[in-house]
Amino acid sequence: MDNKKILFVIAFKDFRDEEFFEPKEILEKAGFQIEVASTEKGTAVGVNGGEAEVNFSVEEVNVDDYKAIVFVGGPGANRNIENQRFHHLAREAMNKNKIVGAICIAPLILARAGILENRKATVWTSALDRRPIQQLKDGGASYENKPVVIDGNIITANGPQSAKEFGKALVKELKKREEE
Repeated sequence: MDNKKILFVIAFKDFRDEEFFEPKEILEKAGFQIEVASTEKGTAVGVNGGEAEVNFSVEEVNVDDYKAIVFVGGPGANRNIENQRFHHLAREAMNKNKIVGAICIAPLILARAGILENRKATVWTSALDRRPIQQLKDGGASYENKPVVIDGNIITANGPQSAKEFGKALVKELKKREEE
């Protein structure tokens, strides 16, 4: 059977529950197998109390094992924006032409990794905090004020309200690749 594995990269504490569980469920219903990586192994806890079992530390991930790498947002992701291991994972996935997804604040991980240069992307922002837009632009991206933005193999979404649409976009792009 063709590789149907997707890796979700989450913060060990305070990932955004909807941004993990909703796309995960959509991908699983479409026949994909989900594995989870974080800064440590064990039970990760979401900002709303949801629990996710972490299969691997980010250092242990073999990008070749996956069709896509998806970075989940939330307050915990904010603490990983400068995480060099996360950046390496994003760059390696990009170099191997995998689908790279990021939701909420997590697109800033991609921006810091240097893979959004000349790409369209979206990111979480609010009326009180517009800094993420500038940070995305500082990473070379062209910001689009949309729930989900697809640019080649990069899929970004702007927050928990877009989690279902993000999951559907991931499935659509993965299925498109299966047909090629």
